[in-house]
Amino acid sequence: MNKRNSEIYQALQVMFPHAKVELNFSNHFELLVAVVLSAQTTDIAVNRVTPYLFKQYPTPAHLKAAELHEVEAIIQSIGLYRNKAKHIIELAKVIDEKYHGIVPNTREDLESLPGVGRKTTNVVLSNAFGIPAFAVDTHVSRVSVRLGLAKKGDSVLEIEKKLMKHFPESEWLKLHHQMIFFGRYHCLAKKPKCHVCPLFDLCKSEDKITDEKTS
Repeated sequence: MNKRNSEIYQALQVMFPHAKVELNFSNHFELLVAVVLSAQTTDIAVNRVTPYLFKQYPTPAHLKAAELHEVEAIIQSIGLYRNKAKHIIELAKVIDEKYHGIVPNTREDLESLPGVGRKTTNVVLSNAFGIPAFAVDTHVSRVSVRLGLAKKGDSVLEIEKKLMKHFPESEWLKLHHQMIFFGRYHCLAKKPKCHVCPLFDLCKSEDKITDEKTS
């Protein structure tokens, strides 16, 4: 890790020392479902619907037997709920029948599940199984570009590869959450808190707000 990346890392450690996944879950299956549901919506919104969802369908066997309209009714307050309801019922069926009710722990198997892409796979691998991975969502993408860790126009996979190169493997899981927190609560998409940002001098964003910093 070079000096600049080390400064970014240290600043995030100070800002968010206890950063971790904000989705509520009690087992690997619940984590997987919650992450699938979290696409293009907030963790808060997901946490509002999952307690009842998991109470009604606590296992893959229960969820695979669910009626689509009943699952839709439970999660209708979150974005893309119709597709998500279909996906979680289908992935529950695969997990129950192909993997004997156990969430698989390999990238190939996870990415083969309905509604599960690379980001979801990375979240599950790292948070459930302790397998090093760097999940890149919209917050991580935005922060990476603004801090010069990636270039504007880089794909999600390109950003992921660059972050994995910039930082040691042992820090990927926590740093992933710290970058999400930084983007979610500080380096906001529309009104970033530049005037109180400890990374202000390292920021390379074209939209960096300088007037409040110097006033």
